Amino acid sequence: MWKNYKAIFFDWDGTAVLSRTAPADEAADAMRPLLEQGVKLAIISGTMIENIAGGNIYQFFTESQSRNLFLGLGRGAYNYSFQSGRPQIFADQIPEQKVLEDIHRICFDIHLELKHSYDYDTDIVFSRPNYCKIDLMTGNDRGNQMFMQAGELERLKENLENHGIHGGLRRLIEIAKQIGEHYGISVKPTCDAKYLEVGISDKGDNVDRILEHLTAEYEISPEECCYWGDEFVGVESGIYGSDSLMCTEKTGKGDFFDVSELEGDRPPNVNCLGGGVETFLEFLRSQRREQ
Repeated sequence: MWKNYKAIFFDWDGTAVLSRTAPADEAADAMRPLLEQGVKLAIISGTMIENIAGGNIYQFFTESQSRNLFLGLGRGAYNYSFQSGRPQIFADQIPEQKVLEDIHRICFDIHLELKHSYDYDTDIVFSRPNYCKIDLMTGNDRGNQMFMQAGELERLKENLENHGIHGGLRRLIEIAKQIGEHYGISVKPTCDAKYLEVGISDKGDNVDRILEHLTAEYEISPEECCYWGDEFVGVESGIYGSDSLMCTEKTGKGDFFDVSELEGDRPPNVNCLGGGVETFLEFLRSQRREQ
């Protein structure tokens, strides 16, 4: 069914594991034979390293296996390879202090604009290294499952309309970009219904840096890679979920797969398989090479 890929890029929460606090044993068991055989695996996630298997993903693999493992985390912030079995940053995109402070100001201005003009309440998470998270659904708790839930988008759109914010998520992204321009910063806002995230980089920067590294070090071509996630589905016409950001000019010749059960449009190059985590893990198992 599948061709053999030399590099597999994949989201973590909702794709390889059900939630960031779920046991990673089953995912690690599916990854281990591929790492042993030299297949490059790259975990691409908006979260930080401490939320990937509790910060201990390296403990599941031998030193030689971990040489084939890569992490692209924090919306473009950090890209890791493994040296002597431990994670080492080989490329990052951390803004200088002044830019980071301006990102904070931009997000606070978005918060104020929504409150002043529309009486719309939000909360802000300021503690990320290169972006801020604006909580658009403060009363909605996702618990440990941080990916977009069924029905969230509809509830958000209804809430926006009730407050006079017409145009849905597109309008929120327009507001973010306009305020960013005021500070002289071209921000890359994304929205998954609950959170509007605003920074200067995203998952696309992670996959591009890691693919460049794999091409330079191992002569792996874009056609020999695939990309897996559970948040490709459109949240608005022409606006897709965060995993769609893995579709870049550099990665476009690879194959893209979505394991989400959510209904909706996807980018035209994405194959929607459904089946959640088990679909992805079964794919990993099928990639084991004959010895």
